[in-house]
Amino acid sequence: MGLRAVDVVMWNVVVVVLVSWVFCTSVTASVSYDAKAITINGQRRILISGSIHYPRSTPEMWPDLIRKAKEGGLDVIQTYVFWNGHEPSPGKYNFEGNYDIVKFVKLAQQAGLYVHLRVGPYVCAEWNFGGFPVWLKYVRGISFRTDNGPFKYYMQKFTTKIVNMMKAEWLFESQGGPIILSQIENEYGPMEYEIGASGRAYTKWAAEMAVGLGTGVPWVMCKQDDAPDPIINTCNGFYCDYFSPNKAYKPKMWTEAWTGWYTEFGGPVPNRPVEDLAFSVARFIKKGGAFINYYMYHGGTNFGRTAGGPFIATSYDYDAPLDEYGLLRQPKWGHLKDLHRAIKLCEPALVSGNPTVTKLGNYEEAHVFRSKSGACAAFLSNYHSNAFAKVSWGNMHYNLPPWSISILPDCKNTVYNTARVGAQSARMKMTPVPIHGGFSWQAYNEEPAGYEDNSFTMAGLLEQINTTRDVSDYLWYITDVYINSKEGFLRSGKYPTLTVQSAGHALHVFVNGQASGTAYGSLEFPKLTFNQGVKLRAGSNRIALLSIAVGLPNVGPHFERWNAGVLGPVTLYGLDEGKRDLSRQKWSYKVGLKGEALNLHSLTGSSSVEWAEGSLVARKQPLTWFKTTFSAPAGNTPLALDMNTLGGTGLLIKHLVLVAVVIMPGPTVRRNV
Repeated sequence: MGLRAVDVVMWNVVVVVLVSWVFCTSVTASVSYDAKAITINGQRRILISGSIHYPRSTPEMWPDLIRKAKEGGLDVIQTYVFWNGHEPSPGKYNFEGNYDIVKFVKLAQQAGLYVHLRVGPYVCAEWNFGGFPVWLKYVRGISFRTDNGPFKYYMQKFTTKIVNMMKAEWLFESQGGPIILSQIENEYGPMEYEIGASGRAYTKWAAEMAVGLGTGVPWVMCKQDDAPDPIINTCNGFYCDYFSPNKAYKPKMWTEAWTGWYTEFGGPVPNRPVEDLAFSVARFIKKGGAFINYYMYHGGTNFGRTAGGPFIATSYDYDAPLDEYGLLRQPKWGHLKDLHRAIKLCEPALVSGNPTVTKLGNYEEAHVFRSKSGACAAFLSNYHSNAFAKVSWGNMHYNLPPWSISILPDCKNTVYNTARVGAQSARMKMTPVPIHGGFSWQAYNEEPAGYEDNSFTMAGLLEQINTTRDVSDYLWYITDVYINSKEGFLRSGKYPTLTVQSAGHALHVFVNGQASGTAYGSLEFPKLTFNQGVKLRAGSNRIALLSIAVGLPNVGPHFERWNAGVLGPVTLYGLDEGKRDLSRQKWSYKVGLKGEALNLHSLTGSSSVEWAEGSLVARKQPLTWFKTTFSAPAGNTPLALDMNTLGGTGLLIKHLVLVAVVIMPGPTVRRNV
């Protein structure tokens, strides 16, 4: 019996080992590289990639975005991993809805595309707090992105969780999945330089930690000239043709080719001409580039309170080839598609060796690639910014527009020039859609906060983020000021001046329930000063300051230590006593707005209060929520709400306006507002 039992156990072990071996060998895959190419399963490649951030679009949009990316000639989808979206509180994770990263990666795989997963977990990305969860700021003894024990512990814990999640779903290329590259940290080189030895130690630790996770695919560090081996250092920028990796055997990679730029509140909407973008990409490829990623290929929307900055706009359109709504931006999308086709025609020659460079004039040159099998590709360049050039090369003549590159996949015939746009130009046009019954706006007035049960009182002024813990962008500062009936200004009519100094980002001032003024900062100068006369009366006066955070910082050394809110001093000038400092007296605090607590932006929440209608909507109130309700029109094209319809109420919008749009269920599958 003993021998028979042992025989059975040994047989079971052998079966398990054999099954595991067969399964593993059936999905064996590899990613390697050299100076000229990235090799995937033995095939040497020049890879074209595009950034699409899964939380900046809806899951319903993902298949269409990925399909259009593939049709545009992309090989790879690149995305960050957004820590604060996935772990909003310690140990409590969210991978649902537009944070379902596994679903997003699998959709890319189903479309036949690879994935570059930028784990970070610092992302910058104009994203709130750079992607870090706010609770991380309050870990005892923590210091972000340096050789700090608490920070490294939580960073490694989250990075390991993401890597293990991808492994569990067999999503790394080494397992047969689509993820061919991963990134640790993000644009850390400039910060390392600034903080010195502790930064260098942190870089070394991060690299070793990432490689030790055993993904089976290469790791990169962008803007990190001293990236430790075997990490590949890469370039970000508008142009990266000048860039060389820190070791001769590493590929030349451009992880962020900026297709445009982000939009800040109060700033212009940036635009990058596709001719210049195409020129920069062709120039990078002809100088040995093996991987280029468009940042962004689809920028999308900063939903909810995800925009960072501060003062980064809700739209993250980025002038990308796919616009904020997922529509083709022409001619940018089409012109780049033609470029990608031309590059792919050159690929056999590009991956075979270094080019021969020939000067054709003062501003003109030829880069020629040849393979041992006979493939030949040429890039003819004209670097003059405003003059055409006619060059002779290979017994033929070629006309080159200013600041352009012509691509010849057979070293004879031009199939593409970066300055000659053949793609159809198109301009997005918003077509009015009839809404049954039209728009009928309703209003709900929110009174300035007072001494309520959910407020608390402290002596002195509190920093905003430490007080709100970022559960709301709004914090009320409330105090009382007593004015003697014999004050001179009560007779002269020259009211005192209230001065409020704030670390940012915007401020509304109310005195005795009436709006007294507004001040706000900017992306470059977030701090602000309110300095205006205020109408005070004899006796007790209530001053209520509504401080607004317009996104948390996402970049800069130790941005976790930056402040927001009214830090003072807060002073009154023009009293008989001269100046009265209010900074150290008792202040009451209330986090958030009443409308937020009531969820007025939701269908159920908006039904919990009585809304004013008709002529009452036009009454000017300092804090007003507006609501309209409509059924979504038929179709699945993006839907935009023209806020000029609010002007029909007769309102001149000068104060804080809060809009709740409720879309009733309709026949559509997807709507973007």
